[in-house]
Amino acid sequence: MEGNKDEALRCLSIAQKHRISGNYTSARKFIQKSLALFATPEAEKLAQIIESEASASTSTSTSKGTEGATKATGTEQHPSAGGTHHRHPNGNASTSGSAKSSSSSNEKKRDYTPDQLAVVKRVRACELTEYYGILELKKDCEEAEVKKAYRKLALALHPDKNGAPGADEAFKMVSKAFQVLSDSNMRAAYDRHGADPESRFSGMSSSSARGPSFHPHSFGGNGFETEISPEELFNMFFGGGSMGGGGFGGPVFTASFGGPGMTFTTGQTRRRQGQQQQQRAGGTRGLLLQLAPILILFLFSILSALPNIFTTPPTPEPRFAFTPSARYNTERATIPLGVKYHVNSQEFMSHPIAAEIARDDTKRGPQLSRFEENIEKAFTRDLITKCHFAIDRKHRRKEELIGMFGFGTDWEKVREIDKEPLEACDRLKQLGIS
Repeated sequence: MEGNKDEALRCLSIAQKHRISGNYTSARKFIQKSLALFATPEAEKLAQIIESEASASTSTSTSKGTEGATKATGTEQHPSAGGTHHRHPNGNASTSGSAKSSSSSNEKKRDYTPDQLAVVKRVRACELTEYYGILELKKDCEEAEVKKAYRKLALALHPDKNGAPGADEAFKMVSKAFQVLSDSNMRAAYDRHGADPESRFSGMSSSSARGPSFHPHSFGGNGFETEISPEELFNMFFGGGSMGGGGFGGPVFTASFGGPGMTFTTGQTRRRQGQQQQQRAGGTRGLLLQLAPILILFLFSILSALPNIFTTPPTPEPRFAFTPSARYNTERATIPLGVKYHVNSQEFMSHPIAAEIARDDTKRGPQLSRFEENIEKAFTRDLITKCHFAIDRKHRRKEELIGMFGFGTDWEKVREIDKEPLEACDRLKQLGIS
């Protein structure tokens, strides 16, 4: 049932955790519960892996019993110098005598220290999607902290440097955590859902998270299998991959994995880079097309302002007032309305209008005509405002006398109010403005 999907995925994660720790009994229990709640291809695949590894573990225990019998005959096995342990790439403990020479003659021992083993155990104790815990980061960490944590763990867990049991799986878990947390879109999806952003059950498909470069992971022989492998992630940081030199200025390492599920995809990386470059180029063209109308409008504004750049700005008109004062001490009148106005004599005589009057006192030049036309407009607007105010005041006074129904109204006073003159309105009539 669809309602059991979340619980089935939780049981799947617990089964994978028990499988990593080697507890195949509990792993079987939880994977069977996951399949019973909601069967998924991942759960079926993991069930096969658990059965396969459990069988291999049983055969290993049988071989260890044989080794114990061999030791009982007097053959001794010595630890390596300096407290450093060894293990074969196939994960079985090394044997002594003729069995050792026959089974590992062509295999190279992989060394590890107790500190390296502790790092492996800590990482593998985390759940597969516990990305912040794997990298030992807080949820609000910065991108630089993610890169720093990955660099540290990648150097500690790289299979060329760490031969502890489970180092390959721990390194892939660290790489997966970095892949998700270093991408802003995938990290935002992970913070919302708490699941692998590339999983089809996480609420965010791989195409929306990273575009065509990544595909949803599946449970494989040793954990994750993605189109960009942990090897490529490591090489991107330390100089062995498609990004060239080490991104942090540290020592350069070349990753070489031999385990299953680790594929070197240099050709795919180059294709992804080409697609990303095309997407960036297309995005730039789209941005230019969106900004084109704004750029055209900006250029048009500049071109239309060019004529004014090379011309002399007009001189502001003289200041005036309708009432005389010490500042406005010279009276003049407009034509044709004869509106009286006052100007400052010194300011007016230094204005180009005065020069225009001096050239021909019988004619009104264009500057004087425009100046007095503006004065008449201002005077007319003022009269209209005063007239409206006077009419409104008269109307309110009449309403106060008449009241609501007119009972007991002194109509003689009402008629007196009607006869009161309205100076502003009368002046407008004189000027021919009704």
